Amino acid sequence: MIRVAAAIIENRQGQLLIARRKKGKSQEGLWEFPGGKIEHKETAEECLKRELREEMNIEIEPYAYFGENDHWYGQTHIRLIAYRARFVSGEIRLVDHDENVWVNPNQLGEFTFAPADIKFVELLSR
Repeated sequence: MIRVAAAIIENRQGQLLIARRKKGKSQEGLWEFPGGKIEHKETAEECLKRELREEMNIEIEPYAYFGENDHWYGQTHIRLIAYRARFVSGEIRLVDHDENVWVNPNQLGEFTFAPADIKFVELLSR
């Protein structure tokens, strides 16, 4: 099983940051809550701070556990661990994504998400 963290990042207007996986990456063309693989002896919160710094050039502050979702992509089992986070600073520069957008929670259903993220989209859209 691969442990992966996802950040549900909110800005001051209450919008959420989502990003689209770029061509050539697994799940290309699908939207997701940004994050990445949790390294050995790393907490999900530490992972999210590191990944968002590396992949988007932004600083975030994870503040609340949101939930987990076990998902199988073929033979690969991932456990996606989501945390709510505040956007702190930085100007977004994309590495693993080709687009990002800030959306209101009720707009999430307008995007096609990676299967592992759909559980969180459904919870946030209520």
